[in-house]
Amino acid sequence: MTEIEVSETKDYFIKDGRRFFYLADTCWSAFTNISYEEWEYYLDYRRMQGFNALQIDLLPQWDRSESDYYINPFEVLPDGGWNFNKINEDYFNKVEDMIKVAVERDFIPALVVLWCNYVKGTWGSKIDPSKIMPLSKVEDYVGYITERYKRYNPIFIISGDTNFETEESIGYYLTALDTVKRLSPESLTTMHLCGGFWELPEVFVKSPNLDFYMYQSGHSRENQHLSYELAQKFYQMPVKRPIVNGEPCYEGHGYGYRFGRFNNFDVRRAIWQSLLSGAKAGVTYGAHGIWSWHKKGKRFRSEEFSRMPFVWQTALRFPGAFDTAYAKWIFEIYNLFDIEPANELLITDTTEIRVSKSDSRIVIYTPYNWNISLKIDASLYNWEGIELEERRIFRPEIEIFQEHSIIKMSEFNSDILIIGTKS
Repeated sequence: MTEIEVSETKDYFIKDGRRFFYLADTCWSAFTNISYEEWEYYLDYRRMQGFNALQIDLLPQWDRSESDYYINPFEVLPDGGWNFNKINEDYFNKVEDMIKVAVERDFIPALVVLWCNYVKGTWGSKIDPSKIMPLSKVEDYVGYITERYKRYNPIFIISGDTNFETEESIGYYLTALDTVKRLSPESLTTMHLCGGFWELPEVFVKSPNLDFYMYQSGHSRENQHLSYELAQKFYQMPVKRPIVNGEPCYEGHGYGYRFGRFNNFDVRRAIWQSLLSGAKAGVTYGAHGIWSWHKKGKRFRSEEFSRMPFVWQTALRFPGAFDTAYAKWIFEIYNLFDIEPANELLITDTTEIRVSKSDSRIVIYTPYNWNISLKIDASLYNWEGIELEERRIFRPEIEIFQEHSIIKMSEFNSDILIIGTKS
């Protein structure tokens, strides 16, 4: 499998000489929770849908569901902690076997190197202090996994759910990043961040070893505006890189500490608002029950915040996965890789509508059905509308005035994508 690369324009990916839209599924707990038979079934289903990458935690995910297949990655000490001097080869053999099967199906493994609960000086380090990796062992561990898995051309996600709250944690992740790039310079690297976090330490922003930005708009009902606001933050970074929303709201996930669950409309909104606000290199989908790989009757470690997951067989078939894959299809069919955020063209007073444009196209997403006023001459474009709930194509009604145009409210009570192509 060939590696993916960053485009010369530093805002999307290239694979086999062609523009590449990163479409990942979140499966953090794969290596501890999934049997080989289940893994093959899952891979075949996601491949059928059009996914091309899988985000997986290399070490056990702290908030995974209980599993009958769990193996410790290191020798277990009498107090339940790990002896980081003694790797359990059985664990990492299983990891390699599962990666190999995924790569054979053309998936890119996007592997989290150190989730924050294994790093001293992070909020996650309080979860189980006995499993914090000593800083002196980070280079050995990262060197081991890099040398072992680089042949599969993975993306290395250096951090997991971190906000770099201490200098100590920065030291861990800088060591891990530099070790990966020293041993596998062709592998792409990024950071998975806490929900809502965007203030990367300068040492990472300026590092030649960081290849793209990944943010998390997250699972709080009150903060879904972060899908586009964080995209804008990273779009304005002093060093330009491709941007991916690596954790929008998971379908079926609870609203943080509130009741209720996100549905496929919430997923679509987060995805399109991200893509049209600067995070156009791709997107990640998550289903609540897949990322933790939940089975009926098993304990789940984060029910208070996330609510009980659906069993994985149910979560695998959530409709939002098809909505997410459809976004990839639209990007590729309309060749939208050159679009840039253009909300300055919007007259309608709302930030929920997102506008992006290139030399040849204007793309508009609206989560609700209303008139959209733009500072453009709409007569210069041919217009198409896509009602996203049932993927119905329609011809939008346009009114053109001297200095602006109005795309009229359509017949659909759904979220809508409008694409204008220059005549």
